[in-house]
Amino acid sequence: MSDPLFYLTAIPAVLIYGIGKGGLGGALGVVAVPMMALTVPVQQAAAILLPTLLAMDVFAVRYHYKFADYCVLKMMIMPALIGILLAGIYMKGGGDREMEFLVGIISLLFVILYLVDWLPKKKPGTLSAYFWSLFSGFTSTTIHSGGGPASIYLLPLKLDKRCLVATMAVFFASVNFFKLIPYLWLDLLSLTNISTALTLIPLAPVGVAIGARLLDVVSETWVYRLCYTFLFLSGVALIWRAW
Repeated sequence: MSDPLFYLTAIPAVLIYGIGKGGLGGALGVVAVPMMALTVPVQQAAAILLPTLLAMDVFAVRYHYKFADYCVLKMMIMPALIGILLAGIYMKGGGDREMEFLVGIISLLFVILYLVDWLPKKKPGTLSAYFWSLFSGFTSTTIHSGGGPASIYLLPLKLDKRCLVATMAVFFASVNFFKLIPYLWLDLLSLTNISTALTLIPLAPVGVAIGARLLDVVSETWVYRLCYTFLFLSGVALIWRAW
């Protein structure tokens, strides 16, 4: 990929995703694909980002795996795999316009959930774990933005901050690995996409390291406000283009 406009969106998108994985919440990842999809088709943006995410997962799990809640993870991973399967089937039949519209709608939905601060008031049960994990697997596969649905289940559990970040890191490392199956099936991991991803992979440890260092020193509020602002603008632009 030689278009400088692509890198103008891809570089900050990868860094923001890495910061989220490193310690400021997995939901920050919702920004990445919508930003990159302003310069390339949605499925290509997702395909380019996947190898970079796998590289991030190595560093994120290395930082946090000791603090993860593996009982929670056992409830989440299987429904997420079903979501990955459903997403692969959808992506097989969905064209770029449909994918752009879906990405835009999901992006705006996440912004609304953030603005109204909608989260369950009581500790979620098994049904909630299955539903939001499945939805997380689906949106993670289509646009690498499974952090929002996963957060809706995980945040009411009131896990320790480091345990929360660690649980999300291990969860999405597992999800991203299994996402290779539908991406290979759909022939999205072409030589062009992989070679482009290789140019972005050096940013992976940088973003994760920044996130890990900021975990205890920076307010998450302003980071989320900025990222959801970008998400809103990207979502509107994608819906307009698809329309």
